[in-house]
Amino acid sequence: MTTDWTPSASFDALRLRAALNASIRSFFAQRHVTEVETPVLSMAGNTEPNIAPFALQFSGRTDGAPRTRWLRTSPEYPLKRLLAAGFGDCYELGRVFRDGEAGGRHNPEFTMLEWYRLGWDHRQLVGETAELINRALSLVGRHVPLVQVSYRDLYHHRLGLDPFLAPDEALRNALGDVAIDPEGLVRDDWLDLLMTHRLQPAFGTDHLLSVHDWPATQCALARLRDEPDGTTVAERFELYLGPLELANGYHELADAAEQGGRFDRDRTVRERRGDIVPPRDARLLAALSAGLPECAGVALGIDRLLMAMLDTDRIADVLAFDFARS
Repeated sequence: MTTDWTPSASFDALRLRAALNASIRSFFAQRHVTEVETPVLSMAGNTEPNIAPFALQFSGRTDGAPRTRWLRTSPEYPLKRLLAAGFGDCYELGRVFRDGEAGGRHNPEFTMLEWYRLGWDHRQLVGETAELINRALSLVGRHVPLVQVSYRDLYHHRLGLDPFLAPDEALRNALGDVAIDPEGLVRDDWLDLLMTHRLQPAFGTDHLLSVHDWPATQCALARLRDEPDGTTVAERFELYLGPLELANGYHELADAAEQGGRFDRDRTVRERRGDIVPPRDARLLAALSAGLPECAGVALGIDRLLMAMLDTDRIADVLAFDFARS
């Protein structure tokens, strides 16, 4: 008989999650940001090469539409469609799904908070994100200051190299004694490995660290900006509390042609790797063509935030039933 039917999280952790959800809704109600619900199933999947979406087959009537539907990896695309339609500032708090991510800090289904602010850029949104995180931390009697640094300055100060100009060999050498098989790795892989293996483990838990203005090759859905020295940066930020990445935000790209090109580049990378290739989201591109207002958006991992609040590195400690018990 099965013996692992009991919750993976304590009752106190589950009650803290409920209190956090209530606090989040109060936070946005005070700021007149409206909660919405958008589809979990979509005809288009996330093309980002480093994110694996789940696909399933719908057995009912489709009236000629594809039977393959994709579980969302975030609510980003439908939220932007709402913005383009004129809805205004909004947020969603709900479940998202990513294949292949299960372990100490990952679960294939997890809770994401995503919101958008009209007329803001990514640097303005950093402040509000830090406010919300500190509102959450206050539930466990904590408060941490916000420290902001550019991606370039972070690598320069801590590793002694310029991530925009240093040759690939210098990036590989900066990993030191971290043993990595170099087969098939490209420049962005080396930069990511430096972040995860050399930088993140040393981030302090006594402050929130915002890292902004990333390499243009890591732009995702962010706008690009040319710098005076000729380099180009992506107007995005990531927010860390200790080694935990809590949030990822963008000054949102509104150019449909550029976004379509990025989808195509992502799909090419997936094809080259032999990965599943989701279709482009034609409705998002149509919404961008109709006109996405100037805005910034951010996605915050609620489970990661709860892990920080409870000072645990096990995601199972904040889930009623983790993947192994689902």
